[in-house]
Amino acid sequence: MAILKINPNRMELLKLRKRRDVAQRGHKLLKDKLDELMKQFLEQVRKNQKLRKEIEEKLAKAYQIFAVARSESSAKVIEEALFCPRMVTSVRISEKRLMGVRVPEFEIEQEGVFDCYGLLTTPAVLDRALFLLNGTTPLLIKLSEAEKAVELLAIEIEKTRRRVNALEHVLIPQLNETVKYINMKLDEAERENRTRLMKIKEMVSGGSV
Repeated sequence: MAILKINPNRMELLKLRKRRDVAQRGHKLLKDKLDELMKQFLEQVRKNQKLRKEIEEKLAKAYQIFAVARSESSAKVIEEALFCPRMVTSVRISEKRLMGVRVPEFEIEQEGVFDCYGLLTTPAVLDRALFLLNGTTPLLIKLSEAEKAVELLAIEIEKTRRRVNALEHVLIPQLNETVKYINMKLDEAERENRTRLMKIKEMVSGGSV
């Protein structure tokens, strides 16, 4: 492990010790943040899986009923019935913070009705199919919200993990090695100074005899 290029003196030693303490505290905080981010990430993933399963079940059921509607009526009648929808769906987008990460929050608004066709010429099962499809719309919006949150959390997790690894495997070991190096140099200087003083004392003592 390479050491930092600094002058090995006591002032630098004090600065390095303070810097190491700050790095160690920062490492602990980032490690705690990483653990909480992973917890939130896994929770969002489970939420995604649950929503996706519910949506797939509703869509599969709706398509089955649509198939029945197609068998009870002609394709032209179905197309004409769905040609002029009177329902308008809009999504209001805002933001919320999840462990310091800005994630989108979608709010769906629907106006009008989806059954805007004549009831005499269309099969009754078409109502059931459209009702199921209409019910999946809010779920799809929620799924999009959850998936975006997962994506943004994954990016933040990777950034935080890199910072944790940089502190744990690079900066803190480098600071430790530099502190050891300076201590060694100071000990050497102290020994040399002590030896020099002893020689001077011997010379003084010898000269006084």
